Amino acid sequence: MRVYVVNNYGQYNHLIYRTLRDLEVETRLISNNTSLDSLEKLDLDGLIIGGGPSIERTGNCREYIQNLDIPILGICLGHQLIAETFGGKVRRGEMGGYAEVYVRIVAYDELFEGFDKQIRVWSSHADEVYVMPDEFKLLATSEICDIEAMRHIRRPLYGIQWHPEVAHTQFGEETYQNFLKICKR
Repeated sequence: MRVYVVNNYGQYNHLIYRTLRDLEVETRLISNNTSLDSLEKLDLDGLIIGGGPSIERTGNCREYIQNLDIPILGICLGHQLIAETFGGKVRRGEMGGYAEVYVRIVAYDELFEGFDKQIRVWSSHADEVYVMPDEFKLLATSEICDIEAMRHIRRPLYGIQWHPEVAHTQFGEETYQNFLKICKR
């Protein structure tokens, strides 16, 4: 299994890489300026678009989201970028989220298989998705962010606002394990 992590200059991207490596997945942390053509030649099973400080500094990520025919998981900024790419809206959050947050799972999708109805997560973001794209389904919400997680209704595209790679997040490793199961299909 080969799942690469796109580095959008976020503080936790190296932890995503390490989590995948510890799960014995062939992985690399790659620049967000890697060409779409180069990624297509790699025969990836999945792609994770990591967090970062600014949607303006996401390089070729929109091209990956629009054109790659593989499962994609967007985390934090990656989640926001997926939403914007499909017509959703992102804004500065009223509260931001730099702490422990309780997230309520509202739709048990395969990404959250085996999770409790409410989980404690680590969130580190200033912006949030406030309008979900039309072709997406809401998966999770919280008191500080209405759209904590979503997925495309046909394609295996997922976005989550929190950071499952951080030790403080419940079901963090399971999130990655479930995504890897999706990638195997």
